[in-house]
Amino acid sequence: MSYRPGHQPDHPQHHAPHQGRPQPPHRAPRPHPPHPKLAQPPRPAAAAAVEGSSYTIAHAGRQVRIGPVVFWIVVGTIVALGVWSAATATYFAFRDDVLTRLIARQAEMQYAYEDRIAELRAKVDRTTSRQLLDQEQFDQKLDQIMRRQSMLESRANALSTLPDVAVTGSIKGGRSPSADQAPAGPLKPSPINDTVIFVAPPDREARLESRTPATAPALPTTQYAKAQGVGTALSKLDQSLDQIERRQIAMLGSVEESFESRARRMRGVLTDLGLNARGLEASAPRGGIGGPFVPVKAPSSTASAFDRQLYRINLGRAQLDRLNRALSLVPYRKPVLGQVEFSSGFGVRTDPFLGRPAMHTGLDFRASTGDPVRATAVGKVVNAGWQGGYGQMVEIDHGNGLSTRYGHLSKIIAKVGQSIQIGQIIGEVGSTGRSTGPHLHYETRIDGEAVDPQKFLRAGVRLAGAG
Repeated sequence: MSYRPGHQPDHPQHHAPHQGRPQPPHRAPRPHPPHPKLAQPPRPAAAAAVEGSSYTIAHAGRQVRIGPVVFWIVVGTIVALGVWSAATATYFAFRDDVLTRLIARQAEMQYAYEDRIAELRAKVDRTTSRQLLDQEQFDQKLDQIMRRQSMLESRANALSTLPDVAVTGSIKGGRSPSADQAPAGPLKPSPINDTVIFVAPPDREARLESRTPATAPALPTTQYAKAQGVGTALSKLDQSLDQIERRQIAMLGSVEESFESRARRMRGVLTDLGLNARGLEASAPRGGIGGPFVPVKAPSSTASAFDRQLYRINLGRAQLDRLNRALSLVPYRKPVLGQVEFSSGFGVRTDPFLGRPAMHTGLDFRASTGDPVRATAVGKVVNAGWQGGYGQMVEIDHGNGLSTRYGHLSKIIAKVGQSIQIGQIIGEVGSTGRSTGPHLHYETRIDGEAVDPQKFLRAGVRLAGAG
């Protein structure tokens, strides 16, 4: 089979030995004049060019003429089939390697995803664990603050039981508003002015700033905690509780120091007066008290400093109460109202009637007729009536050899055997007996012997400055 472009024989030639070889050119036959009927128009140049570029395929004495388009389509198809065959052969040759790599790639991606998921899962677990730990720590901190707040409240309650005495261990400074003034209304059997009354007042709530819970912010459920954060709120609570605790400790220290100072001053006064403190405490009057004996337990070694200090204060308070009762029997107060003014002192003087030296066994207080005379200590009336130069006189026994006398009275109110309280009116100022004018003759005696009343009055002034 052979092909050649541009020539197609009019008739097939059968030359077996020369098949497939190029034919020698023929001489062009002599042109005959065209028949008029058979005359055709000349071919266009484009058609001649196409016919000249065609391909001839010869096989077994046959020739097939094909155009260039068909030829190139066939060539392209053959080339495509060849490429496809090569690609198919390559694929089948390297298919196992490609699949292995693809599987390895997929496995690597899967492992990477699993590792990422495991990492994220571990991160979530760590976050959850941290949150649980933070929540546990927050709960512990909150519980600790609540316990501490409860402890401070119990301490405040314990401090509120301490008496707010004005002089004997007061935690506030100041004197009684009626100290240097006489009452404007009718006279009442109240404690004497310008004196110190050592009677423990009823317990009342101490004015402690820690009693008001406003110093501690609300717990972390408030808007404050939400705005500032739980940690900040807990820190603020801790600082507030620290401040309250410091104030309580300072207040407790002040009360303890005041109690101890007052007790020392009281003992010093009794010692200076030459009185037996134990005897006075034993004979001091007591109200209706009682109950089973329950011994006081001292705080253990593991107790807090606050509890130990409070225990000492309670012991000091009990001792101060005993001294208060003992001092209620000591006549260190003024027997009349108003400013102290003596018309005659204790000791040797010129007798107003005889003009000779004589011993004056008391103090003469200037006063007007009818002014009330008040008892200077707790005791019992042992004499009430006319007693020679004393005129109308009242004598009160205070126990332990202590007694007081009130002479020249114009009127006697107390009766013999009557129990007298501090400041109770026992009579009125007058000028009976050996007297040159209205005044009060006041005596203090120890075991029947007259002593200077100013000694007791100065002790009262000293006790008054113990606040």
